[in-house]
Amino acid sequence: MKLYLPYFIISLLLACFSLSVAAKPNILWYEQAAEHWEEALPLGNGRLGAMVYGGVTSDNIQLNEATFWAGGPHNNLNPKALESLPEIRRLIATGNYLAAENLAANTITSQGSNGMPYQTAGNLHLEFPAHKQFSHYYRELDIGRALTTTRYQVGDVVYTREVFSSFVDQVIAVKLSASKPGQLTFAAHLSHPAEMQFATENNDTLVMQGMSKDHEGIKGQVKLAVLAKVMATGGQVAKNNQRIAVKGADSAIILIAMATNFVNYQDISANALARAQDYLSRAAVQFNPAEYEQRKQAHSDFYKRYFERVSLNLGSSEFSREPTDARIRLFASRHDPELASLYFQFGRYLLISSSQPGGQPANLQGLWNHRMDPPWDSKYTLNINAEMNYWPAEVTQLNELHEPFITMVKELAQTGQQSAKTMYGARGWMAHHNTDIWRITGGVDRTWGSWPTSNAWLSQHLWEKYLYSDDKNYLASVYPVMKSAVEFFEDFLIEALGKNSPDQPWLIVSPSMSPENAPVATGTKIAAGVTMDNQLLFDLFSNTIAAAQILGEDKPRLAAWKKILSRLPPMQIGQYHQLQEWLEDWDHPQDKHRHISHLYGLFPSNQISPINSPELFSAARVTMEQRGDPSTGWSMNWKINLWARLLDGDRALKLMREQISPAMTLDGSVNESGGTYPNMFDAHPPFQIDGNFGFTSGMVEMLAQSHDGAVHLLPALPQAWPEGEVKGLLMRGGFVVDMRWEKGQITALKIHSRLGGNLRLRTHTPLPAVKGLKVKKVAANKPNPNGFYAQANIKPPIINTQKVVPLLSLANAYVIDVATKAGQVLEWQSPAAH
Repeated sequence: MKLYLPYFIISLLLACFSLSVAAKPNILWYEQAAEHWEEALPLGNGRLGAMVYGGVTSDNIQLNEATFWAGGPHNNLNPKALESLPEIRRLIATGNYLAAENLAANTITSQGSNGMPYQTAGNLHLEFPAHKQFSHYYRELDIGRALTTTRYQVGDVVYTREVFSSFVDQVIAVKLSASKPGQLTFAAHLSHPAEMQFATENNDTLVMQGMSKDHEGIKGQVKLAVLAKVMATGGQVAKNNQRIAVKGADSAIILIAMATNFVNYQDISANALARAQDYLSRAAVQFNPAEYEQRKQAHSDFYKRYFERVSLNLGSSEFSREPTDARIRLFASRHDPELASLYFQFGRYLLISSSQPGGQPANLQGLWNHRMDPPWDSKYTLNINAEMNYWPAEVTQLNELHEPFITMVKELAQTGQQSAKTMYGARGWMAHHNTDIWRITGGVDRTWGSWPTSNAWLSQHLWEKYLYSDDKNYLASVYPVMKSAVEFFEDFLIEALGKNSPDQPWLIVSPSMSPENAPVATGTKIAAGVTMDNQLLFDLFSNTIAAAQILGEDKPRLAAWKKILSRLPPMQIGQYHQLQEWLEDWDHPQDKHRHISHLYGLFPSNQISPINSPELFSAARVTMEQRGDPSTGWSMNWKINLWARLLDGDRALKLMREQISPAMTLDGSVNESGGTYPNMFDAHPPFQIDGNFGFTSGMVEMLAQSHDGAVHLLPALPQAWPEGEVKGLLMRGGFVVDMRWEKGQITALKIHSRLGGNLRLRTHTPLPAVKGLKVKKVAANKPNPNGFYAQANIKPPIINTQKVVPLLSLANAYVIDVATKAGQVLEWQSPAAH
C-alpha cells in the first residue's frame, strides 16, 4: 500500500495535468509520439531549428542551421540571353510561342545551376532502453512560450523533457528530469544523412563536423559544426565511442550549439567550429542547473515581446480539450473556432521562430528541413511563395521580422545588376522566379524561368513596410533599390500596338509569363504583356514616384516615369466577364490552375476596388468562381485572402475549413489534396510554410483591411463568428486596432494612432457612441486626406464582353473621419460592453 498510493496519486495528477493544459489556448498537444517528420513539433530562434519527435525509448531532435546550404557563392546567368532576346521577342510577336519558349529555355534559363538546396544539420538521438513500459504519455508545443514538453510515466517515476531554441543564448536547450532522484539513465549521439566527422570532447560533448554537398556543378563549400554538451546533476557521465552515456542522474541539460562558415552570400570565411564553441562555452556558463529556469524565462520573455502584441478570441468549444491532431481531422465538420485562432497564432509563431533580424529570411520551409534534397530545394520562390511568407509581418505587428526579407531584396539588387546587364543589356537590377542563399538571379527550371518581374513584386514589400511606419530613414535606405528596378524596366519594356491599344503603343514586358500558367490558346507559358506584369509595374512606378516625392529625390526623372506609367496596358475584362490573365482574351472558364497571378491586383495590391473599380471587382469574382475553391497549400491560402478582399467572409471560411483538413491519414500516408499535417504544418503537399503564413494573413483580412482608402472593420466576417475579440492589428498609417463584436456588430473599439493624421473608419453597422471626439460622416468615395490611404489611380478597364454582372455597392456603408494626433488613443464602447 505504501508503494501503491504514491503511484496512484502521480497517475491521477498526470491525468489532471493533461486535461488542464490541453484546455489552455496556444497549446498544440498529442497523446502519442511523432512517427513522421510532419508530426514532430517545430522550434526555432531564427537561426537554429529543431523538430522534436517526443519518442519514449528513442527520441529524435532533428536539427537545422539557417545558413547550411549546398554549393557556395556564385550566380547562374546564361550569357546567351542577350543575343537571343530579339529573336524570342520576334517569335512571340508573330505568334510562334512554342519556338519562343524553346529558345528561351535554352538561352535564358540557366544551363547549369538551378539554385542550391537547403540542407539538414542532422539529428540528436536520445535513447532510453529501460522505458519500454510507459503510461500517461503527453507532449505539447506551447506557442505562447516557444517551448515543447514531453511527459510520461514509467513505474512510479514521471519523466519530463523540455526543449527550446533560445533566442537569447543561441543554443538549443534540452532539459531531462525524473520525479525521483537517481532515476535518469540515457545515451545521446549525433547523426547526419551525409558523410560527417564525429568525435567526443571532455567526456561530455559530442562533436559533428562536415561540408555541404556539391550540387549541379557547384562545389559544396559551407562547413558545419554541431556540438552537444551533456551536463548531468548526480549520476555518472561517460563517453562510449561516439555516444555520451548518463547513468543514475537526477536530471540533465543538453546544450546544442551549431554554426557554419557563412558570413554573407559572397563571404564564407568564418570558422564554423570556433563559432559553435563560442556559442557553447558562453551558454554553458549560463545554463548551470540553478540558472536553468531563469534562462528558459529569458528565452520566453524575448519571444513574448513579439507574440503578445496580437491576441485573437473567436470563442471556445468543448473540442479544445481534444488532442490537436483529432481537432484537425474533424475541423471541417464541426464548429471549433478556437482551433482557427490557434492556427492564426501558429503562423505568427512560425514567423517569429524562422525570421529574426540579422538572419536569413524564412525559406520555402521556413527554417525546418530534414532532407539533403528537399522539395523545390527549399529555396525562395519569388513568384508568390517568398512574398507570402511575409504577408503577416506588418499587420500582425511582427515588423522587425520583415528585416531579413528586406535585406535579401537589397542583396538581390546587387547580384541582380549582373543579370540585368549580362542577360538583357539593361541598367538597374532584376531577378527571375527563384533565388537561394547565394542570391542567384538567373532563370531556373527550363520553361518556368522566363519571368523577369520578381524585382517589381519584391519592391512592393519595400514600399508597403513604409506605409505602416512613416519611417523616412528606412524609406531612404530602400529607395535606391526601387529606383534601380524602375531603371531596368526603362530599358527592358518594348512597344506593342494591339487591337485594343490607343494610337500610342503600349509598353509591355516581353518575354514573360503569367506564373506558371499556360493558356489553352497557345499551350505554352511564354507570353508578353501579361496582366500580372502590368499590375506589378503599375505599383513599382507609382510607388517609386511617391517615394521620390516624399524624399525629394530625382525630380528631373519623375516626368519620364509618369509617362511610362501612362503607357502601361490597363486591365481588361474578357468575354466571360472574367479578369483577363493575358493581353489577349485567352482565358478558359475551365482553367483550374493553382496560380491566380492576375489577381495580384486584388490582393496583395489595391488596384481592384469595389468603390473605384466595381467592374474589375466583379470580374475578379468571376475569375475566382471559374478557378474554383479546390486547391492546396499556398494557393488555397491566397484564395482565402482574395475572398476576404471580395468581402465574402463565408466563402473565405469555407476555404479555411478545407485548409484545416487532415493531410495525413491515420496510417501515415499523405493525402494529395493538401490540407494540414498533424503538427499544423501546411501541406502543398509536401510541406510548404507559405500556406501557414497566408492563412494568418487571410484571417486579418477578414477582420480588418486598410488598403482601400479607409480602415475597414469586420469587412468579411463569417456568420459562424458572431462574437469575438481581436487586439493589436496594425493598419496602414500606424493605426493599431483593438475591437470586440457581438452578433456581428462592434461593441467596443480602441484605436491607437501612432502617427496621427486622419482616421477614416468604414463599417457595415454603426459604431457605438463616442464622447470627446469630433466625428464626421463622409461619402464612401471621397478621397482620404491621409496620404497613407491614397487609392490606386488606375486606368479604366477595357471591356471585351457584352455580359452584365451585378456590381457590389458599399454606398450603404458607415464611413466616418476622425482627426488624430500621434500617440492618441480613441475609444468607442456601447453601454452593454462595459
